Amino acid sequence: MGKTTLGASLARALRRRGETVLAVDADPNNCLGRALGFPESLLDSVTPLSEMKEELSALAGTAHGGSFFALNPPVEGLLERYRVRHGGLSLLVMGTVDEPGAGCVCPESAVLKALVRHLAGLEDLALVIDMEAGLEHLGRGTAQYVGALLIVAEPTAASARTAARIARLARGLGLRVPGVVLNKASFADAEERVRPYLEQVAILASLPFDAAVAASEAVPEFGPYVDAVESLLARLGSQAEVALQ
Repeated sequence: MGKTTLGASLARALRRRGETVLAVDADPNNCLGRALGFPESLLDSVTPLSEMKEELSALAGTAHGGSFFALNPPVEGLLERYRVRHGGLSLLVMGTVDEPGAGCVCPESAVLKALVRHLAGLEDLALVIDMEAGLEHLGRGTAQYVGALLIVAEPTAASARTAARIARLARGLGLRVPGVVLNKASFADAEERVRPYLEQVAILASLPFDAAVAASEAVPEFGPYVDAVESLLARLGSQAEVALQ
C-alpha cells in the first residue's frame, strides 16, 4: 500500500494547490479510489478498462478477428467516458492486462499503453499514476511525456536493491527518476542503512510511519505523513506528471 498511499496523498496535495488532478489506478489490485476517499457505492459502479475486452479489441482493430492490430489506437474518448469524480478529483481505473507470453504485446495492452501516452501528453492536467510492479505500461514512446517516476521502497536492504534495479531499467527507457521515496522510515538512521544498496539513486524523501494512515484505507488530510508529502511535492514541482512504482 505504500505507493498507493503516496499516490493518493500527492493527488490531494496537488488539488489543494489548485491543480486539475487525474489519478489513474493502473494496478491490478485497485485500491487508489479508496485511498482517495471515493464512496464505495461509486467505486462499485466502476469496471477497470482492462476488463472491457470487447471495447479494447474494437479500439485495437481486432474485434472481427485477424492477427494484426493498431499500435496507436484511438483512445481519446476513454477518459471522458470512464473517469469518475469525487471531492474535486478525477479517477480512472485502468487496471492491467496479463500478456500472453514474455516479450509479447497483445492488442488490449497496446490500447492501455496508448492511453497512458495520451494522458501523459495532456496539458493543464496533473497526472498521478499508481502502477503495478514493473514497467510494462511505460515504453520509450511514453517516457518522454512522464515528468517523474517515483520508486517507493521500504527502509530495508532487500527493498533498496529492488529500487536500484527498477531505477536502472527506468532510466534505460529514458524516464526521469529523481530518486527513491522511503516509506515508514521513522527511525533516525533509515537513510544511512539503505544508502549503500541504492547505487547512485538519490533518496528523495523519507516518509514517516503515521498511525492515522495505518488506521484507515483513505489517506488523512493532515498529519506528519501529509506534511512530508507536501515537502516532497515542493521538491518535485507542482506541474510534474508522476508515476509511482
